[in-house]
Amino acid sequence: MELNYKKLGESGQHLIILHGLFGSLDNWMTLGKELSEDYEVWLVDNRNHGQSPHSDLFDYPTMANDLKQFVTNHHIESPVVIGHSMGGKVAMHFASFYPELLEKLIVVDIAPVNYPVHHAQILSAMRSIDFSKVDRRGDVDKLLAKKIEEVGVRQFLLKNLYWETKEKLAWRFNFNVLDETIEEISAGMNINTPYSGDALFIAGGKSDYIIAQYHPSIQEFFPQSSIKTIAHAGHWIHAEAPEDFLTLVKGFIKR
Repeated sequence: MELNYKKLGESGQHLIILHGLFGSLDNWMTLGKELSEDYEVWLVDNRNHGQSPHSDLFDYPTMANDLKQFVTNHHIESPVVIGHSMGGKVAMHFASFYPELLEKLIVVDIAPVNYPVHHAQILSAMRSIDFSKVDRRGDVDKLLAKKIEEVGVRQFLLKNLYWETKEKLAWRFNFNVLDETIEEISAGMNINTPYSGDALFIAGGKSDYIIAQYHPSIQEFFPQSSIKTIAHAGHWIHAEAPEDFLTLVKGFIKR
């Protein structure tokens, strides 16, 4: 599968950035532009997200293979791979399956463990939208608000709306497949060989995605990893604490 991407910067270490569930490469555009001052940055849409192709096949080994093909097709040598949330699990699988294809790994607020499904309420809210009856973004927001109180979460989802035709709105991501595979996407690592290269895990202090009880699993699968916490950030660390995030990322790349 040929993934959609945007390339920023013309020189320096290659960085590949993978977004999380329901996201797209646009979520990383601001930070990508800052990083492109020192690095060659590749922002990538995972399959079934953004403007990448849709497919009924959606699991981590498949997405890791997508990234392998992307790296090979674009002749990207020894990149640092950064993945947030679901994208972090894609990056973890990629590093474990194809360690020869990357220089370092950075995982943002996700661990190689099984999570309870966090998104049941969000999926239920999106499931309730009938686009044959709704033709304004504001009306979609009102319907989502019945089940999703957090304005920021609704705004994040609404970024994925687009005009499928001149009269009909739709989700840009492949909602049906994401809905059907959510338990598999929430599952732990499906690998046999640990990644022995350099790895950095960045946790949000206000998030419960990387807590102390998950540290042994991180060390098991990534024995050369370090774990850093940005205390005042939640799950969307790169958006909530961009300066601290950039300091950790640049320091890790340079060391």
